[in-house]
Amino acid sequence: MSNEQRRQAVLPFLEQVSDITKQGIDRQALANIAALLDALAERQDLFNLANFPAPVAGSGSAATRYRLNDDGDDAPTLYLNAMLPGRKTIPHNHETWAVIAAVQGQELNRVYRRLDDRSDPQRATLELEKEVTVEPRTPIAFLGDDIHSIQVDGEQATLHFHLYGRPLEPLEGRYGIEADGRILNYNASQMAPSTPAYVR
Repeated sequence: MSNEQRRQAVLPFLEQVSDITKQGIDRQALANIAALLDALAERQDLFNLANFPAPVAGSGSAATRYRLNDDGDDAPTLYLNAMLPGRKTIPHNHETWAVIAAVQGQELNRVYRRLDDRSDPQRATLELEKEVTVEPRTPIAFLGDDIHSIQVDGEQATLHFHLYGRPLEPLEGRYGIEADGRILNYNASQMAPSTPAYVR
């Protein structure tokens, strides 16, 4: 399938997302966006591991993040994450809203609530709130302050759409929490560069 066909799928999707966000972002708006992203994820003829491969096992990387659009630092930005089994992250926020939907494979999301009063900028206390397995037809959505971690188990690589209210690269307020409660700058310490795969 050609990049033009992907563009014809992604552009109307992003326009629909933009129409929703103009009314403001809340949980219901995110649910509406999640339904749209889940429908886009069904287009496995356009989005698949053959065209967006995961890293080679043993290469030193467990994930490749493909960035599909660049509409400026304040626009919704769509990525495809191809991940190998064993890939996981520490708990982190996004600073902006986020929606994840599966093209193929399962991604375990652990969602946390923060218990501390945030008076110490270097430490946080978390409590596990719930676990959600993101797989085809089971998306998940987050507001900017929500905290989650991801983990890929099993034997097969996964391919998931990650849509954010703003591109990840310039965000400065993303933080991660280590197991001992230490807070890290997430982008600086945890995030590898994205791979451009623009459809527009």
